[in-house]
Amino acid sequence: MDTLSRYSLAIWNSPYALDVLNFRGEEQLSETFSYTVDVTCSEPDIGAAQILRQFASFTMGTPFQPERAVYGVIRDFQRLSTSADETLYRLELVPRLRLLENSTNSFIFQNQSVPDVVEFILRKHGLEGQDFEFRLSHAYPDRELITQWGETDLQFIKRILAEVGIWFRFEADTRLTCEKVLFGDGPEQYRFGVTLPYCEPSGMSDGHAESVWGLKIHWNAVTGKIFKRDYNYREATTPLDVSAQVRSAAPVTGESYLYAGPYREAGEDIDAAAETGAFYARIRHERKLNHQCRIFARTTASALAPGQVLELQNYPFSDLPDGVLITRIVAKGSRTDHFRLNIWGMAYRETIGFRPEPPARPVLSGTIPARVESPTKGDIYAWLDNQGRYRVRIDGDRASADAGYAYLWVRLAKPYGGDGYGWHMPLTDGTEVAIAFDGGDPDRPYIAAALHDSEHPDHVTERNHTRNVLRTPSNNTLRMEDRRGEEHIRLATEYGKTQLNSGHIVDAQNAPRGQGFELRTDEHGALRGGKGVFLSADAQPQAQGQVPDNSAAMAEIEYLQGQVKALSQAAAEASALEADIAAQIAMFSERLKPINQVVLASAPQGIALTSGEHMQLAATQNMILNAGKNVDIGVIKNLTVNTGEKMGLFALKGEMSLKAGEGRVDVQAQNNQLALAAGKKVSITAVDGDILFSAKKRITLIGGGSYLILQDGKIEYGTAGEYFRKTPHTVLTVANPVRLNMPDMRPGFTYSALYQLVDKEGEVLVNVPYRLQSAQGKKLTGYTDREGKTMPFYSSKQEEVELHVVTQKPQQTETLYYIGQVDPLEMETELREEAQ
Repeated sequence: MDTLSRYSLAIWNSPYALDVLNFRGEEQLSETFSYTVDVTCSEPDIGAAQILRQFASFTMGTPFQPERAVYGVIRDFQRLSTSADETLYRLELVPRLRLLENSTNSFIFQNQSVPDVVEFILRKHGLEGQDFEFRLSHAYPDRELITQWGETDLQFIKRILAEVGIWFRFEADTRLTCEKVLFGDGPEQYRFGVTLPYCEPSGMSDGHAESVWGLKIHWNAVTGKIFKRDYNYREATTPLDVSAQVRSAAPVTGESYLYAGPYREAGEDIDAAAETGAFYARIRHERKLNHQCRIFARTTASALAPGQVLELQNYPFSDLPDGVLITRIVAKGSRTDHFRLNIWGMAYRETIGFRPEPPARPVLSGTIPARVESPTKGDIYAWLDNQGRYRVRIDGDRASADAGYAYLWVRLAKPYGGDGYGWHMPLTDGTEVAIAFDGGDPDRPYIAAALHDSEHPDHVTERNHTRNVLRTPSNNTLRMEDRRGEEHIRLATEYGKTQLNSGHIVDAQNAPRGQGFELRTDEHGALRGGKGVFLSADAQPQAQGQVPDNSAAMAEIEYLQGQVKALSQAAAEASALEADIAAQIAMFSERLKPINQVVLASAPQGIALTSGEHMQLAATQNMILNAGKNVDIGVIKNLTVNTGEKMGLFALKGEMSLKAGEGRVDVQAQNNQLALAAGKKVSITAVDGDILFSAKKRITLIGGGSYLILQDGKIEYGTAGEYFRKTPHTVLTVANPVRLNMPDMRPGFTYSALYQLVDKEGEVLVNVPYRLQSAQGKKLTGYTDREGKTMPFYSSKQEEVELHVVTQKPQQTETLYYIGQVDPLEMETELREEAQ
């Protein structure tokens, strides 16, 4: 259709001829352009499906200047009025990028840079390589996390681009007849070489020459310095304080402080790497300086566009020596009015780049649900990294990432923590967690809490609402019952069914099974106190009293010690063997009373020890038994009492009885005398047998002034008084000596060897394993005592005794041997010393 309009709108594959009535177009850096065009058409009924989202081009041109084409798609379509001759329509032409505002998403990007994320979204919406181009001066690093949350795709890419100072503008690709979006981050990506004269209107014809007039400049005092601080828990002690102060053409004032920026490294003040603290501080200050000098002007040049640096010829002032960076334009035109273009911009400085204002970040003020995730489905153990962080999958994330890799490593908030200590109950695969965000920032998540759900029910419900339970997946349990009158605490593990139960003890069916406390296990058990252990059945009602209060036990021991001391004194007066009272007193005062490295057991009514097989009591020094009344020892088979030196038996008041029900009674003093004495009568009776007195040398009987001596085959007797012999007859025969059968008197151990082990510095070696071995092959093994001494090695004759000391770390200067019947893997050193 022939038209006199200098503007035209063409919709691809449309059969309708549209005549432009008027238009208004707006373009701006980092914004999508919009051209609202009113057109007339003879067709009164154009369907929306034939117009909306169709590719179109809007061309501005006059006979006196080259054309400028704007390519895009139709976003808005209106029918305003109609008549018999024509119908008036209004259409909005926008870039395809504008259509991204129709898609709202929540998406998680991991280990991608900002340009990578933007490209991903553009390609997802059908834009290809010829439709966009990144012309960037910086290399942007991959981020651990970039989160889109409830934002349109357009809003999201505008935000993440503006946060790092990347802007975008559009160019028309006349070869491909489409618009192209260009991304830049510095002055290098501006369009230079645009020059127009500055000429104020004079009322005379300009001959259609393009010029600029009506320029207004507005200077504003802005912030002079930016200070930023952040905290990176991955390097908690590394300072992240940065500042920026970009030189400007006009005075500045004040400082702007911002905490918690999105950076992990401080960066260098000069030529800072992208996305460091110094980089963000400079970007922020440049954004402030963008408002320092604002410019407005009018022109008739339709080719001007945002991102161009306009140099003014004949400009009479000195405040724009480098030109004007155009940041926004508004163009208007119609059939009846001439073309007008208003421009907004800022003074161009090579050191100050344009930085778009970022849209507000989404703020996640509450929590969002997620689940702990491991690479192995149903993993019974937690999957953690070397910092104790977890992998989770956000329920709102629709991406199909591999199991365990849907989200970054996240920290778990805990009620208590410190340097290598704290409270951490590992979370396993499938556990529901509440993800919170530091300061509401979607890129700074952490696990705020763990939750139960229908698949992971709570272990405390209305069935056991009086219990406070801490339980691990393998049933390690700390349970505290608060039911009044039935309070109890249970600490248990499944291994060996090891448990500590206290209070009102119940079984698995909640039936009572005891009161007090129970410490039990199916495995081995040990009760150890390095400074001492006190076991007591003495009452302390309502836990009133001191924990180490052993006064009841001490009173009982002290009372019995008094009795034993009195008995010992009586034994001494009777020339019997005395008890070691001094050792008992020292034991009482130095060990028992302060509970100094001893085990003290006390009970007001009795203590019983029983064993299904053996029971052993051992002491390196004294073993003391005190009883206020009786000591009863019953042995079904044999009772053996061996002493290295003396043994004394003393009964102060009553009888002493030594009887054998079936066997013989054998009393020997193998290397010394045997004395039998009584204050009154001594009776020797053989109820059914003989009485035999035998001596190898002599037998002497003395009594009442008379005597009888049997010696050397002779009999001698004498008396101080009369001698009577009453017998019916006397027989004299030849000599007939009787054979003497003497008992076997084996010699005792008259020799002994004792060693004391010391190191090179003369310090005694305590608790060192050793073996003593004689030349005859007899062995004695043990550990050195507190004085570094071995046990005595006794022998009936003088002989060499070897000491073999087992060392855990033999020195290279020592000679190593395999000695005796020992483990072939055990290394021993040999020391030879003279027996003492």
